[in-house]
Amino acid sequence: MTNIILEVQDLKKYFTTAKGQLHAVDGVTFQVEKGTTLGIVGESGCGKSTTGRSILKLIEPTSGKILFNGEDITHYDKRKMRPLRTEMQIIFQDPFSSLDPRQTISQIISEPLIEHNLVKGRQAIEKRTLELMDTVGLASRLVNTYPHELDGGRRQRIGIARALAVNPQLIVCDEPVSALDVSIQAQVLNLLKKLQKDLGLTYIFITHDLAVVKYFSDNIAVMYLGQMVEKSSSDDLFKSPTHPYTQALLSAIPYPIVGKDKPERKLIKGEITSPVNLPDECRFSKRCDYTVEKCLERNPALKEISPGHFVACARVE
Repeated sequence: MTNIILEVQDLKKYFTTAKGQLHAVDGVTFQVEKGTTLGIVGESGCGKSTTGRSILKLIEPTSGKILFNGEDITHYDKRKMRPLRTEMQIIFQDPFSSLDPRQTISQIISEPLIEHNLVKGRQAIEKRTLELMDTVGLASRLVNTYPHELDGGRRQRIGIARALAVNPQLIVCDEPVSALDVSIQAQVLNLLKKLQKDLGLTYIFITHDLAVVKYFSDNIAVMYLGQMVEKSSSDDLFKSPTHPYTQALLSAIPYPIVGKDKPERKLIKGEITSPVNLPDECRFSKRCDYTVEKCLERNPALKEISPGHFVACARVE
């Protein structure tokens, strides 16, 4: 029996604009094993969140294939996707905007229980709601409070509890700590780690923070302008980054080192290419220090340079 919970093949999502087709996600392919975390990193606008939302069918992909537990869900409509909502969940970036300000914590957390008819009876629903609050570290005294009365960390815990309510297998974490203070970030990350260990959860962890993704992920995929330019295990990526964009991202991580041992910082120069009507060339070529004529001839595909380590760059070809 396969251990792959999610397989994405050549996923594309284009948006029609006045100037042409905007390539938000363009040919993304990857697999996620059960109980592991795939980190997806890249700068703002590279297509990370669109990839996550397309996988969950919150937005319809333009083309490609999405397999969940071996089942092709690419063309499922809302009716067919409804039973799968208990298997696949999302934690949003902004905990305040993702919560209904008119509902109390208990109403927010119990809503999926009632919607999917998972627990019957008022007392059973209240009991399960309190259990979920305890699981994510929310005090029971907060049960009748509203989101605006709480800090960002507690709001995000509500979002986590709501996602856990339906006992999902896969959770897309869409930059779940980027809106939080650093100390609160650590608490939420530790909570997510503990939940994964206790409940056997599988995560797709979307972030722009490579320091966070190193701590949290088993495997990492680096995205640039809608495409994955490098994929490998977390250890491999940090030990031997190969794509120039990955190297520049890693060099931007702040290290608390003073003196000559501090790593050299690689600056990315130039303007990012427009994602509308992209030419068939390396998408990083306009900002890369190693661009040669070959880079402008075609857009390189991911190539395996060592077991499990894939890079899309003319230099490795």
